[in-house]
Parts: sequence; C-alpha cells; structure tokens
Amino acid sequence: MLKYVTLSIISLILSSVTYAQNASVSSPDGKLKVDIYIKEGTLFYEVYYAGNQVLEQSRLGLETNLVDYANGLIWQGSEEKSLDFTYTQEKIKQSEVHYQGSELVCTLNNKDKKPIKVIFKVSNNDIALRYYIPAAGDPVALVVEKELTAFNFPQAAKGFLSPQSKPMVGWQRTKPSYEENYAIGQKIEAQSEFGNGYVFPGLFEVDNHWVLLSETGVRSLYCASHLSDPTEDGVYQIAFPDPGENNGFGGSGAAIGLPAQTPWRTITVGNSLKPIVETTIAYDVVEPLYEASKNYEYGRGTWSWIMWQDNSINFEDQKKYIDLAAAMTYEYVLIDNWWDKMGNDKMEELIQYAASKGVGVFLWYNSNGATSDAPQSPKKRMNTSIERKREMKWLKENGVKGIKVDFFGGDKQETMRLYEDILSDANDYGLMVVFHGATLPRGWARMYPNYVGSEAVLASENLMFSQDFNDQEAVNATLHPFIRNAVACMEYGGVVLNKRYNRTNDGGNIRRTTDAFQLATGILFQNPVQFFALAPNNLEDAPEFAIDFMKQIPTSWEETQFLEGYPGKYVLLARRSGDKWYVAGVNGQKEAVTVTVNLPMLAGKELAMYGDKKGESFKKAIKVNKKGQVKLTIEPQGGVVLVE
Repeated sequence: MLKYVTLSIISLILSSVTYAQNASVSSPDGKLKVDIYIKEGTLFYEVYYAGNQVLEQSRLGLETNLVDYANGLIWQGSEEKSLDFTYTQEKIKQSEVHYQGSELVCTLNNKDKKPIKVIFKVSNNDIALRYYIPAAGDPVALVVEKELTAFNFPQAAKGFLSPQSKPMVGWQRTKPSYEENYAIGQKIEAQSEFGNGYVFPGLFEVDNHWVLLSETGVRSLYCASHLSDPTEDGVYQIAFPDPGENNGFGGSGAAIGLPAQTPWRTITVGNSLKPIVETTIAYDVVEPLYEASKNYEYGRGTWSWIMWQDNSINFEDQKKYIDLAAAMTYEYVLIDNWWDKMGNDKMEELIQYAASKGVGVFLWYNSNGATSDAPQSPKKRMNTSIERKREMKWLKENGVKGIKVDFFGGDKQETMRLYEDILSDANDYGLMVVFHGATLPRGWARMYPNYVGSEAVLASENLMFSQDFNDQEAVNATLHPFIRNAVACMEYGGVVLNKRYNRTNDGGNIRRTTDAFQLATGILFQNPVQFFALAPNNLEDAPEFAIDFMKQIPTSWEETQFLEGYPGKYVLLARRSGDKWYVAGVNGQKEAVTVTVNLPMLAGKELAMYGDKKGESFKKAIKVNKKGQVKLTIEPQGGVVLVE
C-alpha cells in the first residue's frame, strides 16, 4: 500500500512538473493572449486575439558561437507583473502615452545549465518580446549568430511587405536602404523579389484580423534584423544582415558581453486597422539613452535639391530657398550635397543670411565613403570621432541647427554603432539629426533626444527620377500610414505643388496627383521636422489657398486617430496639433471613394475643406452635423483635408 501511495505521489509530481512547462499572459482587456510552452526541449509561443489564433506554433531561441540557447531547453519557471506608466514624447504621433499591460518573464536553462530569460510585454493590442541572457560563469563574450524567433501565420493570411535588397547594388552600390516597392496582399508563402527576405515593418491580414511585425530598441549593442523569406507553410523568422552589406566589412551577427539583452520584437494585433495605425509600441518599451543638451525645436523647412537638383547648391540659389522658407514662415532650410564646394567662408555667410531671415540651417553629409561608391561630398567627416567632433564644433559655432547624414547601406552592428555615435556626438553640440539612405529607425525618436527623422522608404526624390513612380504615387501614399510610418517617423520630403518636375515647372516628369492630395500627405506623413518639396515659383503659380495652408501646417501632434481605409486603396486619419484637429485622406484607386466619417470631437463645427472636383482642387466651408458625421468624397489620385 505504501509503495502504491509513493508511486501515486511521484506520478502527481511528474504530472505537475509537465503541466508547469508553460505560461500564458494576456492584455488588460483580455483579448490579446500569448501562450508559451516547451515541447521536446524547444520553446514555442502562440498568439490569440478575441479567441482567434493569429500566430500558430512559433519557435523561440538564440544560437551563439559558443552556447546554444535554442535546443535542449529546460523550463525553470515564470513570473508575471503588471505595468502601468505614462510618458510624454512630442516627436511621435501621440504626445502623451499611458501604457498598461503585463510583463511575463520565462526562465529556462540549456542542457549545460546556462540560463536564458524570454520576456513578454503585453498590452491591449501589442506584444513586445526579447531575450535576456544573464552572466553564469564563462564564457561571457559571445556572438549571437542566429535567432530562431519565428512568426507562423495561418495559410490564409496575406502579406503587405517590402523586400530586403541585395547588398552593394543599386546606384553607386548604396543598397540596402529600405527603398523598395511594396507587394500588396500577396500570398503568405510568397518569396521576396531578391531572395533576401523582407524589411521591417511587415503588415499581415489574417482572417479579418491585422498583424504588424517590427522591432525596436536597436542600438550599438546589436545588429538590426529583418524577416526571412517564408517557408511553404508561411513561417517567417528573424534574419540577420547579409554578410555582404557595408562592402563585406563587419560581422553579420551581434557581439554581446553577458549579461546582455536583444532588441524587442513587436507584434501589433487587432480586428481592425485602428490599432495598427495608432500603435506606440516602438516607444513604449524603450527609454531615452541620454538627456537632451538643449531644447530642440521641430518644424518645417524647404530644400532646393528635390526640384532644382545638384546645380542649385550654390550661394545665390540657396538664398532663394532661404527667402522661400522665410516667406512661408518656416523654421528651417536644408542645404543638400556638395555645399562644401562653396567653401567654409561662403557657407558661414550663407548661414548668417539665413539667421537674419529667422531661418535655421540643416547641412547634408555623406556618412563615410568606405561602404559605397556615392561621390557626393562632404565626405569622411562623420565616420570617425576626431573628424566628426571637429566638424560639429564648427557647426555649433556657426549656429547650424541640424545635419542630414546619407548613404549608410546596411544593418550590421558596426553600422548601428555609427548611427549612435553620430547622434550622441551631435547632441553634445546641440545638433538635430536626420538620416537618409538609411535603415528603419527602431524606437529612436524616444531613445535619442536629438533624432528627428529617417527616410527608409521609397521617397519623394523618386518622383523626380521616374514617371512610373509618379503614376504610383497615390497608391504608395495609402500604404505608409499602415506600415512604414506606423512604427517610426518618416522623412519623406513631399508636398509638391509643381505640376512638372523641373526647375521651371514646364518639363520633366508629370505629377498625377492633385493639389489637395499633396496637402493631405503633409498631414498623413508624420515626422517632427519636414522638409517640403515646394519651390520659389509656387508663391506665384500655386493656388493661394494651398500656399496659405502650407504656411500653417504643423509637424508635431498631440493625438492621432485612424478613421477609414485599406492599404493600397485609401486612407483617412485625424491628427490634433494643440487644440486644432486636422482630417486628411488620399485615394489610390481608379474610382472615387465616398465615406461617412465619424468625428465626434468636431460635432456641429464648420470646417475649412480642401478637396477636388474633376481633378481640380478647391477650398470651401463644410459643416459637421450634430452627430459628428460628415460625408466625404475623395477623387482618384486626389485628397481631402478638413481643418478647424
């Protein structure tokens, strides 16, 4: 009898141990749930929203050069705690964020008793996960060679994705630079155009639900990653940089010293596109890395290069664009590549001229010159500490407000270190920083106080280079609020009021979109410092209402709300700056779209409306009814803006 009781107790204990090899964590509203469990020594997770599975069994784990944290894992336990905090951030889509959620920490040992923790943070529509590796004796110096984190979508899912470029290709071997077209609604198992997977962020439609994948918190201590090509079953995995990036220089993994942690992988889920557009998860799980050296001021600017190109980077033409900025009451002017050919003395005179007009100056730099063949100068002033600080001292002494640094071409840890070094040094000299030819910014608007935007998208310069890009401009504009701009600031350089893409507005590529469309993109595309593609001639040849609107357009927002839309078809957003609401929408379809929009915050108010009729843009008054509803029609390749 004693033997039977003992065996029963042992059986009960073993059953309990087996049962304890898993954990679950849910959002405060109970709709979003993550299940985590061990199966034959391998760690997996699944994701459910409102009882519907949006990610099936998906693997977790890391492989390093010396220690395997992916196979033969043994569950040690889990701990959960509640999270509730607020923060302010004036550079993103929401100025004050209240985060509520739960943190689950799962602890595992590998077969050699080396511990690893997997951390999940879950709020109402967002999941962030990362790995933490404690120090547990030697070795402490490791290289993460592979991350097994996977995203296993149901077979019926569709992807809205941009491919990762092959390295050292494109113009002057400057790629990858996150400047490829999007595949819209493709099959979940579809392979990428170049065989290198897909860049973050990636949007997926899953059985009437939406999932947005990205990452955040990437800095000098790790490489940036992207999504692999999927398996036949629709499984994507974290992929590290191609070894050929940056001309083959630098490792493609991540060199870490224990204790260490990885960046966050983020998953935003909802049964509509509202949480996708409004998510702040990229900022919720990161912290500022240093204090701002001054009170940075954001705003609007002009730049000659988009319409007048390289030949405009001379003293007299730049004065014309400074005068344009002053006439538009803009805070800044961007002087692009080749400005060093004018010489420092002439540049100092030009900066002083801008200051006399109340206009601050941003100056362009080539990031280095060792990782691409891009010839534009100034070069080799940003890639070493000694030269960078010498240059930034000159910039500060002459009152320059910020820099635009171009041509990075890779996601390796070596390149992440360069981004961080530039930002940190620039802050010491009171300079804001914009990146072009660059990677996706991953939480940087909060992490780096002087960071004010990145390109990382097929942006406005392509309107000058390609008629086809003009033909597709409206469709592309309907994608960015749902994908690229949903997770990070986007320095697009748009709002074109020229009809043609040349200096005299009478030749070159033809703009297909309306003036109202262009005004709308100034609201739809979010970046705290925007350099608009206006030209001096627009003061005379553009509609007066368009110029007046652009004189008042804000670039900082207190609140953002998704109203209507579908990626690749149309989009309508509402943004609040101070106490004034702006509603903006564009249509990428071949036929007009008519929607009744709910605007309870504007109920009963009369608004200024900018819209189109038969391809011609207009301004008129419109009234929102007492229920807060208004009916809007957006013409093909057209736009609409409502302003209090």
